[in-house]
Amino acid sequence: MVMIFTLVSAVQEKLNEIVDQIKNRREEELKQKEKEAEEAEKQCFHGTPVTIENFLSWKAKFDAELLEIKRKRMKEEEQAGKNKLSGKQLFETDHNLDTSDIQFLEEAGNSVEVDESLFQEMDDLELEDEDDDPDYNPVDLGSDSAE
Repeated sequence: MVMIFTLVSAVQEKLNEIVDQIKNRREEELKQKEKEAEEAEKQCFHGTPVTIENFLSWKAKFDAELLEIKRKRMKEEEQAGKNKLSGKQLFETDHNLDTSDIQFLEEAGNSVEVDESLFQEMDDLELEDEDDDPDYNPVDLGSDSAE
């Protein structure tokens, strides 16, 4: 029995060592993967260092792209503007516009009636005198104050 106990104890120790080695390898592999992922993430954020030459070349490309975009917009606006006529051009080309307002007034008739009696008694109205108003400040446009 002593011999079997010794053999089982030796096998158990050897198995524990193997399990510890496997655990250590897995931990090392996990740490290595984490380290690689962290380095890859740092590399993504690192980019190209900015120097005067790099910046000037980028700026030239960027300005060229903006100029091209502006040219395209201008061409589109010009093409859209060709289809639209100005008010003067519409008036000159379509002679129906000459008489459209007159026809509108004739169709509407003279529906606005004014009671002239309301305006005959202007003397009864109490209007403020300009002299009584303290905020009134007349400006004499006829005089030459620049002389």
